[in-house]
Amino acid sequence: MRSICVFLLLVPWIDGFQNRLPMVVNTWPFTDANAEGMKTLTNGGSVIDAVEAGCAVCEREQCDGTVGYGGSPDETGETTLDALIMDGLTMDAGSVAALRNVKSAVAVARKVMEHTEHTLLVGSQASDFAFQMGFAKESLSTNHSAKLYQDWRSKDCQPNFWINVVPDPTRSCGPYKPIKDKQRYSKKRQESPYLKNLHHDTIGMIALDTYGRVAVATSTNGAIHKIPGRVGDSPIVGSGGYCMHGVGGAVATGDGDVLMRFLPSFKAVDSMRMGFHPKEAAVAALATLAEHVVNFVGAVVVARVDGAYAAACYGIEEFPYSVTWGNNTTPKIETVKCLKHKDNMIHPYHPRP
Repeated sequence: MRSICVFLLLVPWIDGFQNRLPMVVNTWPFTDANAEGMKTLTNGGSVIDAVEAGCAVCEREQCDGTVGYGGSPDETGETTLDALIMDGLTMDAGSVAALRNVKSAVAVARKVMEHTEHTLLVGSQASDFAFQMGFAKESLSTNHSAKLYQDWRSKDCQPNFWINVVPDPTRSCGPYKPIKDKQRYSKKRQESPYLKNLHHDTIGMIALDTYGRVAVATSTNGAIHKIPGRVGDSPIVGSGGYCMHGVGGAVATGDGDVLMRFLPSFKAVDSMRMGFHPKEAAVAALATLAEHVVNFVGAVVVARVDGAYAAACYGIEEFPYSVTWGNNTTPKIETVKCLKHKDNMIHPYHPRP
Protein backbone atom coordinates (compact mmCIF):
# COMPACT_ATOMS: atom_id res chain seq x y z
CA MET A 1 0.00 0.00 0.00
CA ARG A 2 1.16 3.50 -0.75
CA SER A 3 1.88 5.47 2.41
CA ILE A 4 0.67 9.02 2.70
CA CYS A 5 2.56 11.55 4.78
CA VAL A 6 0.90 14.67 6.10
CA PHE A 7 3.06 17.60 7.13
CA LEU A 8 1.97 20.51 9.30
CA LEU A 9 3.54 23.86 8.52
CA LEU A 10 5.02 25.24 11.72
CA VAL A 11 6.25 28.79 11.88
CA PRO A 12 10.02 28.78 12.48
CA TRP A 13 11.27 30.17 15.75
CA ILE A 14 13.40 32.98 14.43
CA ASP A 15 14.46 36.56 15.03
CA GLY A 16 14.93 36.06 18.79
CA PHE A 17 11.24 36.34 19.58
CA GLN A 18 11.33 33.28 21.84
CA ASN A 19 12.22 35.42 24.86
CA ARG A 20 8.84 37.13 24.48
CA LEU A 21 7.07 34.01 25.68
CA PRO A 22 4.79 33.56 27.49
CA MET A 23 2.63 36.31 26.04
CA VAL A 24 -0.82 37.81 26.46
CA VAL A 25 -2.11 40.38 23.97
CA ASN A 26 -5.58 41.86 23.66
CA THR A 27 -7.59 44.52 21.88
CA TRP A 28 -7.86 48.02 23.36
CA PRO A 29 -6.08 49.38 26.47
CA PHE A 30 -7.83 46.94 28.81
CA THR A 31 -4.72 46.49 30.93
CA ASP A 32 -6.38 44.96 34.01
CA ALA A 33 -7.66 42.14 31.83
CA ASN A 34 -4.25 41.70 30.24
CA ALA A 35 -2.50 41.61 33.60
CA GLU A 36 -4.90 38.97 34.93
CA GLY A 37 -4.39 36.81 31.85
CA MET A 38 -0.61 36.99 32.26
CA LYS A 39 -0.81 36.34 36.01
CA THR A 40 -2.87 33.23 35.36
CA LEU A 41 -0.44 32.00 32.73
CA THR A 42 2.72 32.56 34.76
CA ASN A 43 1.18 30.99 37.87
CA GLY A 44 0.75 27.66 36.14
CA GLY A 45 -2.56 28.14 34.38
CA SER A 46 -3.10 26.97 30.83
CA VAL A 47 -3.54 29.30 27.87
CA ILE A 48 -7.27 28.53 28.06
CA ASP A 49 -7.29 29.50 31.74
CA ALA A 50 -5.46 32.71 30.87
CA VAL A 51 -7.83 33.99 28.18
CA GLU A 52 -10.89 33.08 30.24
CA ALA A 53 -9.55 34.84 33.32
CA GLY A 54 -8.52 37.91 31.35
CA CYS A 55 -11.81 38.37 29.55
CA ALA A 56 -13.71 37.72 32.78
CA VAL A 57 -12.03 40.79 34.29
CA CYS A 58 -13.52 42.98 31.57
CA GLU A 59 -16.92 41.36 32.10
CA ARG A 60 -16.78 42.28 35.79
CA GLU A 61 -15.29 45.74 35.24
CA GLN A 62 -17.73 46.46 32.39
CA CYS A 63 -14.83 47.64 30.25
CA ASP A 64 -15.83 50.88 28.53
CA GLY A 65 -19.48 49.84 28.81
CA THR A 66 -19.08 47.53 25.81
CA VAL A 67 -18.13 44.34 27.66
CA GLY A 68 -20.22 42.67 30.34
CA TYR A 69 -23.49 43.57 31.98
CA GLY A 70 -25.03 47.04 32.09
CA GLY A 71 -24.06 48.25 28.64
CA SER A 72 -25.23 48.40 25.01
CA PRO A 73 -28.97 47.86 25.54
CA ASP A 74 -30.87 46.61 22.51
CA GLU A 75 -34.07 48.13 21.11
CA THR A 76 -36.09 46.76 24.01
CA GLY A 77 -33.61 47.99 26.62
CA GLU A 78 -32.14 44.56 27.36
CA THR A 79 -28.41 43.83 27.54
CA THR A 80 -27.29 40.49 26.13
CA LEU A 81 -23.80 39.01 25.86
CA ASP A 82 -21.65 37.28 23.24
CA ALA A 83 -18.44 35.34 23.93
CA LEU A 84 -16.04 32.85 22.35
CA ILE A 85 -13.17 30.67 23.53
CA MET A 86 -10.91 28.47 21.38
CA ASP A 87 -8.07 26.02 22.02
CA GLY A 88 -5.47 26.00 19.24
CA LEU A 89 -4.09 22.59 20.22
CA THR A 90 -7.35 20.65 19.89
CA MET A 91 -9.15 23.15 17.62
CA ASP A 92 -12.10 22.88 20.00
CA ALA A 93 -14.22 25.97 20.51
CA GLY A 94 -17.26 27.09 22.43
CA SER A 95 -19.34 30.23 22.14
CA VAL A 96 -22.57 31.87 23.22
CA ALA A 97 -24.56 34.62 21.55
CA ALA A 98 -27.44 36.80 22.76
CA LEU A 99 -26.92 35.24 26.20
CA ARG A 100 -29.54 36.50 28.64
CA ASN A 101 -29.45 36.84 32.44
CA VAL A 102 -25.96 35.38 32.93
CA LYS A 103 -22.99 37.67 33.59
CA SER A 104 -20.07 35.28 33.01
CA ALA A 105 -20.35 34.88 29.25
CA VAL A 106 -16.80 33.68 28.52
CA ALA A 107 -17.05 31.08 31.29
CA VAL A 108 -20.29 29.78 29.78
CA ALA A 109 -18.58 29.62 26.38
CA ARG A 110 -15.88 27.43 27.95
CA LYS A 111 -18.57 25.12 29.33
CA VAL A 112 -19.99 24.79 25.82
CA MET A 113 -16.53 23.78 24.59
CA GLU A 114 -15.81 21.33 27.38
CA HIS A 115 -19.21 19.75 28.04
CA THR A 116 -20.96 19.61 24.66
CA GLU A 117 -20.23 18.54 21.11
CA HIS A 118 -21.63 21.86 19.91
CA THR A 119 -19.78 25.06 19.15
CA LEU A 120 -22.40 27.82 19.51
CA LEU A 121 -25.47 28.17 21.75
CA VAL A 122 -27.76 31.20 21.53
CA GLY A 123 -30.41 33.19 23.34
CA SER A 124 -32.57 31.89 26.15
CA GLN A 125 -31.55 28.31 25.39
CA ALA A 126 -27.92 29.27 26.00
CA SER A 127 -29.04 30.70 29.34
CA ASP A 128 -30.85 27.45 30.19
CA PHE A 129 -27.62 25.59 29.47
CA ALA A 130 -25.72 27.98 31.73
CA PHE A 131 -28.18 27.41 34.57
CA GLN A 132 -27.64 23.65 34.20
CA MET A 133 -23.91 24.28 34.50
CA GLY A 134 -24.45 26.07 37.80
CA PHE A 135 -24.38 29.73 36.75
CA ALA A 136 -26.64 32.14 38.64
CA LYS A 137 -29.56 33.92 37.01
CA GLU A 138 -28.88 37.64 37.24
CA SER A 139 -30.21 40.75 35.54
CA LEU A 140 -27.81 42.30 33.06
CA SER A 141 -29.50 45.70 33.26
CA THR A 142 -28.33 48.62 35.40
CA ASN A 143 -29.44 52.19 35.98
CA HIS A 144 -26.85 53.19 33.40
CA SER A 145 -28.19 50.88 30.69
CA ALA A 146 -31.76 51.93 31.49
CA LYS A 147 -30.82 55.58 31.02
CA LEU A 148 -29.08 54.82 27.73
CA TYR A 149 -32.26 53.16 26.54
CA GLN A 150 -34.58 55.95 27.71
CA ASP A 151 -32.37 58.64 26.16
CA TRP A 152 -32.39 56.76 22.86
CA ARG A 153 -36.20 56.41 22.91
CA SER A 154 -36.57 60.12 23.66
CA LYS A 155 -34.56 60.92 20.52
CA ASP A 156 -36.94 59.00 18.24
CA CYS A 157 -34.79 55.89 18.44
CA GLN A 158 -31.83 57.51 16.72
CA PRO A 159 -29.58 56.04 15.52
CA ASN A 160 -30.72 52.52 14.68
CA PHE A 161 -29.98 49.65 12.34
CA TRP A 162 -33.14 49.60 10.22
CA ILE A 163 -33.35 50.27 6.48
CA ASN A 164 -36.07 49.98 3.81
CA VAL A 165 -38.96 50.08 6.26
CA VAL A 166 -41.90 52.28 7.27
CA PRO A 167 -42.22 54.45 9.20
CA ASP A 168 -39.03 56.21 8.21
CA PRO A 169 -36.41 54.76 10.62
CA THR A 170 -34.33 57.95 10.39
CA ARG A 171 -37.16 59.90 11.98
CA SER A 172 -39.13 57.63 14.26
CA CYS A 173 -39.27 54.46 16.31
CA GLY A 174 -40.91 51.23 15.22
CA PRO A 175 -42.58 48.86 14.94
CA TYR A 176 -41.59 48.79 11.29
CA LYS A 177 -42.86 47.13 8.17
CA PRO A 178 -40.95 46.50 4.93
CA ILE A 179 -41.47 48.76 1.94
CA LYS A 180 -41.31 47.89 -1.73
CA ASP A 181 -39.26 50.91 -2.76
CA LYS A 182 -35.93 49.89 -1.24
CA GLN A 183 -34.25 53.17 -2.13
CA ARG A 184 -36.69 55.48 -0.38
CA TYR A 185 -35.34 55.27 3.13
CA SER A 186 -32.01 53.50 2.60
CA LYS A 187 -29.26 54.69 4.93
CA LYS A 188 -25.58 54.92 4.14
CA ARG A 189 -23.23 52.81 6.25
CA GLN A 190 -21.53 55.85 7.74
CA GLU A 191 -24.81 56.68 9.50
CA SER A 192 -24.87 53.38 11.40
CA PRO A 193 -24.90 53.53 15.22
CA TYR A 194 -21.48 51.89 15.36
CA LEU A 195 -19.80 54.49 13.21
CA LYS A 196 -21.58 57.43 14.82
CA ASN A 197 -20.87 56.31 18.39
CA LEU A 198 -17.38 54.90 18.03
CA HIS A 199 -15.74 53.83 21.25
CA HIS A 200 -13.98 50.78 22.60
CA ASP A 201 -15.55 47.51 21.72
CA THR A 202 -15.05 43.76 22.12
CA ILE A 203 -12.20 42.46 24.19
CA GLY A 204 -10.35 39.84 22.19
CA MET A 205 -7.42 38.12 23.88
CA ILE A 206 -4.61 35.81 22.71
CA ALA A 207 -2.41 33.79 25.09
CA LEU A 208 0.79 31.95 24.11
CA ASP A 209 2.94 29.76 26.33
CA THR A 210 6.53 28.59 25.97
CA TYR A 211 5.44 25.27 24.44
CA GLY A 212 3.71 26.75 21.43
CA ARG A 213 0.21 26.37 22.83
CA VAL A 214 -2.24 29.14 21.96
CA ALA A 215 -5.78 30.08 22.89
CA VAL A 216 -8.09 32.99 22.12
CA ALA A 217 -11.23 34.38 23.72
CA THR A 218 -13.64 37.26 23.16
CA SER A 219 -16.42 38.91 25.14
CA THR A 220 -18.81 41.77 24.35
CA ASN A 221 -22.31 43.06 24.90
CA GLY A 222 -22.59 43.84 21.21
CA ALA A 223 -23.75 46.84 19.22
CA ILE A 224 -25.69 49.45 21.18
CA HIS A 225 -29.38 49.76 20.18
CA LYS A 226 -29.11 46.57 18.12
CA ILE A 227 -32.20 44.80 16.86
CA PRO A 228 -32.99 42.06 19.41
CA GLY A 229 -31.45 38.75 18.41
CA ARG A 230 -28.57 40.34 16.52
CA VAL A 231 -25.29 38.41 16.67
CA GLY A 232 -22.02 40.08 15.73
CA ASP A 233 -18.60 38.72 14.90
CA SER A 234 -17.33 38.12 18.44
CA PRO A 235 -18.80 34.63 19.06
CA ILE A 236 -18.14 33.41 15.51
CA VAL A 237 -15.13 31.11 15.14
CA GLY A 238 -12.79 32.57 12.54
CA SER A 239 -14.30 36.03 12.80
CA GLY A 240 -14.04 37.27 16.39
CA GLY A 241 -11.12 34.97 17.08
CA TYR A 242 -9.13 32.02 15.75
CA CYS A 243 -5.98 30.12 16.65
CA MET A 244 -3.90 27.13 15.57
CA HIS A 245 -1.21 25.21 17.43
CA GLY A 246 2.23 25.84 16.00
CA VAL A 247 1.07 28.94 14.13
CA GLY A 248 -0.54 31.51 16.43
CA GLY A 249 -3.77 33.37 17.02
CA ALA A 250 -5.77 36.43 16.00
CA VAL A 251 -8.69 38.41 17.38
CA ALA A 252 -10.83 41.10 15.79
CA THR A 253 -12.85 44.07 17.00
CA GLY A 254 -15.03 46.67 15.34
CA ASP A 255 -18.09 46.69 13.12
CA GLY A 256 -19.10 43.09 13.68
CA ASP A 257 -21.85 42.99 11.07
CA VAL A 258 -19.20 43.59 8.42
CA LEU A 259 -16.27 41.74 10.00
CA MET A 260 -18.18 38.46 10.33
CA ARG A 261 -18.70 38.29 6.57
CA PHE A 262 -14.97 38.10 5.89
CA LEU A 263 -13.58 35.92 8.74
CA PRO A 264 -10.61 38.23 9.44
CA SER A 265 -9.20 36.20 12.34
CA PHE A 266 -9.10 33.02 10.30
CA LYS A 267 -7.57 34.89 7.39
CA ALA A 268 -4.82 36.32 9.60
CA VAL A 269 -3.89 32.95 11.12
CA ASP A 270 -4.00 31.25 7.73
CA SER A 271 -1.73 33.95 6.32
CA MET A 272 0.79 33.28 9.10
CA ARG A 273 0.52 29.56 8.37
CA MET A 274 1.61 30.36 4.81
CA GLY A 275 4.61 32.33 6.06
CA PHE A 276 3.41 35.91 6.42
CA HIS A 277 4.77 38.03 9.25
CA PRO A 278 2.08 39.00 11.82
CA LYS A 279 2.01 42.57 10.52
CA GLU A 280 1.45 41.40 6.95
CA ALA A 281 -1.17 38.94 8.16
CA ALA A 282 -3.04 41.63 10.09
CA VAL A 283 -3.06 43.97 7.09
CA ALA A 284 -4.10 41.16 4.77
CA ALA A 285 -7.03 40.31 7.03
CA LEU A 286 -8.44 43.81 6.51
CA ALA A 287 -7.50 44.16 2.84
CA THR A 288 -10.39 42.09 1.51
CA LEU A 289 -12.88 44.03 3.60
CA ALA A 290 -11.59 47.34 2.29
CA GLU A 291 -11.88 46.07 -1.27
CA HIS A 292 -15.61 45.51 -0.81
CA VAL A 293 -16.76 47.78 2.04
CA VAL A 294 -15.22 51.24 2.30
CA ASN A 295 -17.15 52.52 5.32
CA PHE A 296 -16.38 50.17 8.15
CA VAL A 297 -14.36 50.26 11.34
CA GLY A 298 -12.23 47.30 12.31
CA ALA A 299 -8.99 46.10 13.85
CA VAL A 300 -7.12 42.81 14.05
CA VAL A 301 -4.49 41.80 16.60
CA VAL A 302 -2.20 38.93 15.64
CA ALA A 303 0.38 36.91 17.61
CA ARG A 304 2.69 34.28 16.16
CA VAL A 305 3.76 31.17 18.04
CA ASP A 306 7.31 32.46 18.49
CA GLY A 307 6.19 35.69 20.17
CA ALA A 308 6.11 38.07 17.21
CA TYR A 309 2.95 40.19 17.26
CA ALA A 310 1.30 43.08 15.43
CA ALA A 311 -2.00 44.83 14.82
CA ALA A 312 -3.72 46.61 11.95
CA CYS A 313 -6.81 48.79 11.84
CA TYR A 314 -9.06 50.60 9.39
CA GLY A 315 -11.70 53.33 9.53
CA ILE A 316 -10.27 55.28 12.50
CA GLU A 317 -7.06 57.21 13.05
CA GLU A 318 -5.30 54.82 15.40
CA PHE A 319 -5.89 51.71 17.47
CA PRO A 320 -4.44 50.92 20.93
CA TYR A 321 -3.93 47.39 22.20
CA SER A 322 -2.37 45.78 25.26
CA VAL A 323 0.50 43.30 25.50
CA THR A 324 2.59 41.61 28.19
CA TRP A 325 5.39 39.18 27.41
CA GLY A 326 8.38 37.36 28.86
CA ASN A 327 9.33 38.31 32.37
CA ASN A 328 7.42 41.58 32.27
CA THR A 329 4.54 41.98 34.69
CA THR A 330 3.16 45.34 33.61
CA PRO A 331 1.05 45.45 30.43
CA LYS A 332 2.25 47.79 27.73
CA ILE A 333 -0.18 49.77 25.58
CA GLU A 334 0.91 49.93 21.95
CA THR A 335 -0.74 52.05 19.29
CA VAL A 336 -0.84 51.48 15.56
CA LYS A 337 -1.79 54.04 12.91
CA CYS A 338 -4.74 52.84 10.87
CA LEU A 339 -4.77 52.06 7.19
CA LYS A 340 -6.47 54.26 4.65
CA HIS A 341 -8.36 52.97 1.64
CA LYS A 342 -5.62 54.21 -0.67
CA ASP A 343 -2.91 52.32 1.21
CA ASN A 344 -1.11 49.46 -0.50
CA MET A 345 -2.54 46.58 1.50
CA ILE A 346 -1.12 43.10 1.02
CA HIS A 347 -3.64 40.46 0.01
CA PRO A 348 -2.84 37.04 1.51
CA TYR A 349 -3.09 35.27 -1.83
CA HIS A 350 -0.93 37.71 -3.76
CA PRO A 351 2.80 37.02 -4.03
CA ARG A 352 4.81 38.55 -1.22
CA PRO A 353 7.05 41.49 -2.22
